Amino acid sequence: MTTIDSAALMPLLQRRFEKHARRHPDLAWGDVARRLEREPTALAALQRMEETGGEPDVIARDAATGQIVFCDCAAESPAGRRSLCYDQEALDARKEHKPQGSAVEMAAAMGIALLTEAEYRELQALGEFDTKTSSWVATPADVRALGGALFCDRRYGKVFTYHNGAQSYYAGRGFRGLLRV
Repeated sequence: MTTIDSAALMPLLQRRFEKHARRHPDLAWGDVARRLEREPTALAALQRMEETGGEPDVIARDAATGQIVFCDCAAESPAGRRSLCYDQEALDARKEHKPQGSAVEMAAAMGIALLTEAEYRELQALGEFDTKTSSWVATPADVRALGGALFCDRRYGKVFTYHNGAQSYYAGRGFRGLLRV
């Protein structure tokens, strides 16, 4: 993890936005910058995303709300957000060898949301992500009630969704976040 100076964040986001214009062909950086300047909490969340290795970038504008959607676009699940179980309940259930935290609680503390399975698949339409790692995704309540949680990755040119016990954690599994501004 690296500490990003908040003054350096906007130029960094702009360079990434311009480099990956195909992710957001109908958006102009000026519109994004004006929105961010009015939302200091969003900038703080983006800074936390960047510091944990997420490489956030704009991936869409929500047609219904007009919000600009940022997502972690690092090639692999962000390095500063790995080795986490799914949520606090799972963390509390572990008797020994507890990880440092959980994906759901870390995302909430950062001011972002875990991607849903559908959002994860939409992200994968923009590039190839998680070819060596995997990412927890928001898990439906009925699956979580049975002790499970969902994660996704890309292998063999396809996107896969899997299940695991929510209390599990692996060095190669983290989570990707989404921020609506």
